[in-house]
Amino acid sequence: MGWYCDYAIGDPLHGDYHDTEYGFPESDERRLFERLVMEIMQAGLNWGLILKKREGLNAAFHGFDVDTVAQYGDEDIARLLNDPMIVRNRLKVNAAIHNAQVIQQLRDSHGSFANWIAAQHPLKKTQWVKLFKKTFKFTGGEITNEFLMSIGYLPGTHREDCPAYQKLTALSPPWRAQGLAFYQEP
Repeated sequence: MGWYCDYAIGDPLHGDYHDTEYGFPESDERRLFERLVMEIMQAGLNWGLILKKREGLNAAFHGFDVDTVAQYGDEDIARLLNDPMIVRNRLKVNAAIHNAQVIQQLRDSHGSFANWIAAQHPLKKTQWVKLFKKTFKFTGGEITNEFLMSIGYLPGTHREDCPAYQKLTALSPPWRAQGLAFYQEP
């Protein structure tokens, strides 16, 4: 099994994301929405491409302001599909807009997207995938897994000897409370 740590540490493109974000607990709504959209945009593509397009994605999706994206209409969709700074895929763009609307609903029911995620914890990967498929668009197994790993809800982001692993485990990510054995699928 290859690890992100094997090539990301010190890499000009991947290094900062690896060292300070990947696997670290996150609760800010914009950052959570950004991560979800980035994972959706990455489907079938290289993660490095998404990191290169991150600035463009932030600009195109108004800093991942959920309320703004939730209101996008046909003109916004056309703008996004013509923006070379992002991944121009209609299904992915439509999923981002739909998922912003879902996050608004989660605010109503749970106070925030972060609270909704926390209220579901702990779940095993297969349970998370079923929940995300039922709740959001364009969130299959790999997208759900990577999203939840990236925000600290599923383990596996770093080797134990990685300096980032030491930093993130000191922050007690949600998966750590359950221990690795909990997440091992039968």
